[in-house]
Amino acid sequence: MSLHFSRSKLLAIAASAFIGGVFFASSLDWTQGLFAQGGGKVKTETAAPLPAGAPSEGFSAIAERVTPAVVSIQAERDARRPRTNTPQRRNVPPGFEDFFNQLDPRNQGPSESSGSGFIVSKDGYILTNNHVVDGADRVKVLMSDRREFKAKIVGRDPQTDVAVLKIDGSNLPTVGLGDDQKLRIGEWVVAIGNPLGLNFTVTAGIISAKGRGNELAGLNRDQYAITDFIQTDAAINPGNSGGPLMNTRGEVIGINSAIASQTGFYSGYGFAIPITLAKTVMDDIVAHGRVRRAILGITINDVNAEDAAVAGLKQIVGAKVGGFSGEDSPARKAGLEPGDIIVRADGKDVDRVSTLQRLVRMHQPGETIDVDVVRYGEKKSFKIKLGEAPAEATQVASNDDRPAESGSVSETKLGISIEAITAEVAKDNNIEEQYRGLRVLSVDAAGPAADKLVRNDVIVKVIRPEPVTTIRTAADLQRVLSKLKDGDYVSLLVYAQTQQGPGTRVVNIRIGE
Repeated sequence: MSLHFSRSKLLAIAASAFIGGVFFASSLDWTQGLFAQGGGKVKTETAAPLPAGAPSEGFSAIAERVTPAVVSIQAERDARRPRTNTPQRRNVPPGFEDFFNQLDPRNQGPSESSGSGFIVSKDGYILTNNHVVDGADRVKVLMSDRREFKAKIVGRDPQTDVAVLKIDGSNLPTVGLGDDQKLRIGEWVVAIGNPLGLNFTVTAGIISAKGRGNELAGLNRDQYAITDFIQTDAAINPGNSGGPLMNTRGEVIGINSAIASQTGFYSGYGFAIPITLAKTVMDDIVAHGRVRRAILGITINDVNAEDAAVAGLKQIVGAKVGGFSGEDSPARKAGLEPGDIIVRADGKDVDRVSTLQRLVRMHQPGETIDVDVVRYGEKKSFKIKLGEAPAEATQVASNDDRPAESGSVSETKLGISIEAITAEVAKDNNIEEQYRGLRVLSVDAAGPAADKLVRNDVIVKVIRPEPVTTIRTAADLQRVLSKLKDGDYVSLLVYAQTQQGPGTRVVNIRIGE
């Protein structure tokens, strides 16, 4: 027996049901904005433990219990209202542009995309992905028993790619929510969803990794986006988006959201949003009518070997402070400085950026948390009153195509070519006066700064060695570097304009490497 899908149906599924099918390398961005309505907290259910047995028996029990609570979601968009021209549509992978062009309401009639979701309360609250219902004029929900409901979008959060729907019903089948923090690498998991129009498909695999963060930063380039994914090898395809990823006790531990693929279809690795994060977002939307996102007000990066060496860390762990969101940054007010490495927050160890994001996200704006940092070998502790992230963040694109101007200087100790930023360059690139340092024109691929600095980075200050030196000319930088010998480290405060917006980071470079 052969299966046949209409071309329009397959294109709709492939293009809009699953943004993760657009790889690590694509520059996707989930839509801006947040729409929500007030209400009360969702009363979720607790799953009864499944009986012990062979994995195959456990999978069968999970499928039988959970499938009734999994739904197929159909999102309809009117031709009269074109979808937002978001970066995720402008930067789709090669070969997928035609999918979106054919689905553009300006070029055809009403469009439809599909995804998955799951019921978390008996009165009809449903969790799914934001990108499944983004821009939808109408949403329909189909259950495994063929019942169909009209669904209302209660709220959605682009920064975490979580959306909450509501259908009218009572005593509906539900799934229990588990604790993703208890997951172990290699643990069996089960995914249920509606891939490629094959409704209520069950697949199984293992947990391949936890805390995937910077590797998937391209999925969402909003500066307040939280990138903290569970990686699994359970087969996930377009249409699985929004469906549950479950442990062997039948508890949901993640929302299937993305895949790493060169084709847009399953290639071995899928990614899920941790359920503890998704539930926090859901509770915010339902209780407050919007997502209240607590922030430290810093830009951060994962720590590398050079950072750890400069800080005197025995292990390569932590989140490195690169800069602040503004003068009112909570972390700045508390006393943190660029170059600090956060190693502990809220009483828990911080091994990477995604861990810190998750710990902060579990709090509300206005709450205070303890933060421990290492500042170039010295341990310091701070109490920080968390701020609240704005609903939207302005993005400023860099001008990478601007030709190099005269007056460039080669800095051999770092292996870079630099030039002082003129008033004209600063104006054309929206660079504030405080960031008028040295613009990087090129980086020697075999030099010390390779993979640490890139073209159009702006070197603003030398933080270490002390004293802190403001850099305005090539002579300023060379004066500092002339005192360093091979094997010494230099810490630079670097300004850059990225798709997340303008910001700073701290770069540690070993001289002579």
